[in-house]
Amino acid sequence: MSLPIAVIAGIAAGGAILLVAVVVVSLWCAARFRARRNRNSDTGSSDPSMLVEWGKGGRISSVPPEDQGVRQFSLEELVQATKNFSEANVVGAGSFGLVYMGLLLDGTVVVIKRRVAAPRQEFAEEARWLSEIRHRNIVTLIGYCQEGGLQMLVYEYLSNGSVCGHLYADTGKGSMTRLEFKQRLSISIGAAKGLNHLHSFVPPLIHKDFKTNNVLVDENFIAKVADAGLVRLLRGSEDVGPSHGFSSSVYQDPEVHSVEQFSESSDVYSFGVFLLELITGKEAACLIPPESREPLAHWVISTDM
Repeated sequence: MSLPIAVIAGIAAGGAILLVAVVVVSLWCAARFRARRNRNSDTGSSDPSMLVEWGKGGRISSVPPEDQGVRQFSLEELVQATKNFSEANVVGAGSFGLVYMGLLLDGTVVVIKRRVAAPRQEFAEEARWLSEIRHRNIVTLIGYCQEGGLQMLVYEYLSNGSVCGHLYADTGKGSMTRLEFKQRLSISIGAAKGLNHLHSFVPPLIHKDFKTNNVLVDENFIAKVADAGLVRLLRGSEDVGPSHGFSSSVYQDPEVHSVEQFSESSDVYSFGVFLLELITGKEAACLIPPESREPLAHWVISTDM
């Protein structure tokens, strides 16, 4: 039985509104990036007043208000929090190594990223700086640990995980939660605000690995950008070029390899791929036919989706 014309029209209108809205958000975000880049000098220093931002509805974080600033954890604390890094506590893996869920002695649920590495003073300094970035749409870095030949990062825990778990409904990776149009629009705006805040520093903090998997949602489906500054923690505080950074992916701007530099524009490109997945509900890598060798952006422009 065919759907009533009114229902079909409503679905089409809703999809069109979402498409227009996210495109507007993308253009607004890109315009803000260009304007800020034109205003800021190349030799400017970070404004300390910009390191802490409070949302109108209050700061949303698993970090108690009195615990502002980085916390240096002991290895013993994190061993206890993860039940001696039990396999049952592993919730994922990434560029920094295995990811564990942990429970601190004060009852705070956290996420702990662990890798084998020698201690470095630069790592501690970067962790301290990144922990000062407090924003409603950025995952908070609570603390770090360098002991026993390990480097670990402790982040706030977000109950609903990555947007991927609620988006790829037809790939077997989805959850029972279906993202409605209003939620997708809210997530796109939240992620844009988080990325924009990183770019507001002088010089800008370039994410360099922005992707759908790095956009997390809390219990209210408020979006937060994860892994901000992780490239700096992995490689050091010096600028990381494409040959030393993360491997190329569908989210990475093809021009990065030609200019050999990440920038605000390359983050905006990655944000555009994120919007494409948010609209279609599919992984961008799966949208391009296997036989096609076109870059994703060229393929999207040349095809009728």
